[in-house]
Amino acid sequence: MPGPGSRGGRGAVAERPEDFGQTMGKLIRFCRKYIPAMIVALVLGAIGTIFQIVGPNRLRDMTNEIVKGMPAIVNGKPIMHSIDFSAVNRIAWILVALYVGSALLNYVQSWMMATVTQRTAQELRGAISVKINKLPLKYFDKTSYGDILSRITNDVDAIGQTLGQSVGALITSVTLFFGSLVMMFANNVILTLCAIVASLVGFALMSLIMKFSQKYFVQQQKALGDVNGHVEEMYAGHTVVKAYGGEPNSIRTFERYNGDLYASGWKSQFFSGLMMPLMMFVGNLGFVVVCAVGGALALNGKIEFGVIVAFMMYIRLFTQPLAQFATAFQNLQRCAAASERVFGFLEEPEMADESAKQPLLGRDAAGNPVRVRGDVDFAHVSFGYSPEKTIIHDFSAAVRAGQKVAIVGPTGAGKTTMVNLLMRFYEITGGSISIDGIDTKSVPRANVHDQFSMVLQDTWVFQGTVRENIAYARTDVSDEQIVDACKSVGLDHYIRSLPKGYDTVLDDKASLSQGQKQLLTIARAMVQNAPILILDEATSSVDTRTEELIQKAMDALTVGRTSFVIAHRLSTIKNADMILVMDHGDIVERGTHDELLKADGFYAGLYNSQFALTD
Repeated sequence: MPGPGSRGGRGAVAERPEDFGQTMGKLIRFCRKYIPAMIVALVLGAIGTIFQIVGPNRLRDMTNEIVKGMPAIVNGKPIMHSIDFSAVNRIAWILVALYVGSALLNYVQSWMMATVTQRTAQELRGAISVKINKLPLKYFDKTSYGDILSRITNDVDAIGQTLGQSVGALITSVTLFFGSLVMMFANNVILTLCAIVASLVGFALMSLIMKFSQKYFVQQQKALGDVNGHVEEMYAGHTVVKAYGGEPNSIRTFERYNGDLYASGWKSQFFSGLMMPLMMFVGNLGFVVVCAVGGALALNGKIEFGVIVAFMMYIRLFTQPLAQFATAFQNLQRCAAASERVFGFLEEPEMADESAKQPLLGRDAAGNPVRVRGDVDFAHVSFGYSPEKTIIHDFSAAVRAGQKVAIVGPTGAGKTTMVNLLMRFYEITGGSISIDGIDTKSVPRANVHDQFSMVLQDTWVFQGTVRENIAYARTDVSDEQIVDACKSVGLDHYIRSLPKGYDTVLDDKASLSQGQKQLLTIARAMVQNAPILILDEATSSVDTRTEELIQKAMDALTVGRTSFVIAHRLSTIKNADMILVMDHGDIVERGTHDELLKADGFYAGLYNSQFALTD
């Protein structure tokens, strides 16, 4: 994951995609099985909007019916009329049917779109999960874990939320805009033109303010990133900050960033807060124009009074979509940007398909599982993380079953790289690695992984019971095997002292020390019972006393297994059957501890320098 100093990649979604059309095309192809349901939902939403548009026209008819029945003055004398309540009731029921139908159709549309988009998001997360297991390890060397997590969570959520809301809103807004415009022209051309001019004046002001305020939103995001980055750095290194007396400088820096955030945030929020009053201004301006012009036309007998009532509602329906257009398109841009990142990940080159390979390791000629002996042969292995830079030049070694082999050397010599190649986390560029005489390239990677147990410097304990942590990924492990493994590493007594023993959930309330976590991972390796064992700096982060406990546990673990031990503390590998001394990707010496000390070469220099430092 990004280090404390990295201020990019905070899970923020880029707001603008590089290719909107191509990205949205990929998203449509991904969810093509849902397209019929989406079309049905959008059609229902459009019909519901049409019902809403027809409503004011019926309200116009109702108003005219009421006006017809109102008293009138003819030649100075009042003439009484009667209101046709049957006609009014009929129109009222039509209005009720229209608005109830509109509400139901829009509800169904929202339900269908929410279902489709969340299903799409679910399948995208599933596709990412599957993809992760198909990517080579070198991809994760160049990509932070935080970035991958952001694609699974933030980006997929952005797709699900904005796609469901924006597509439906866009179709509804288009239908509402053009439908209202048509109905307005059908009622009266003069009033329609007046309403359009009034709306354009209002939206011109809105556009001006939006353009002016955009720079403050950009400044706010930058300032927010500075604040988050500074807080993250100071929190991660708070011990160093206190030890070196860096608090005053840290506070001054934070106050500067915080002041910038306040200034840009205040301005952006102020201008953002003007949008709603401006929307009300646009609507009210339209009402004023319609009432003024409509009143004049009504007095001259050019229009009926009901037309003014209808126009007052159409003004609202006409101006409402204009604001929704900008919001919906902005959300679609965000959706496309998120989709671009997700599909960019899904299109990353995968490891070669090995479904056709037979899992030869660990099975006899009849296909029955057998235990691998553990003979390992490296023959002229070469490797480089990039084509232009070779790390391992010509590595050859023969390890017999049950032997304990130590790999030592200075930092960067290639020790961990050799272990990664042995387990096929990376593919070698030359030579071969074989187990029991079978080239590991000829069998599936998963079958190679099954032959190994690992105990690493960085212990990994997940939130679950002690029992689940030890039996990780194994369903055929008995409780007796788990207890025996814990007894072997000296962890059984502590586990039984926990509130629920082996059923205690490991979390913040039942945490383990670093040494206990290491012992737990050794117990996990024991119950895995693989024929080949890898110990990578397993005691480098514990104290001397804990190291002795762990060393005894590891000695018990290595019995009957081919073991590869990577160690900086050379005192822990004196009993190794073979020590391979590496430097710059090559084996410069090999032999037992005593043989290499007598040779007084590279290994002797490393060993003596450690004791000199100790003394």
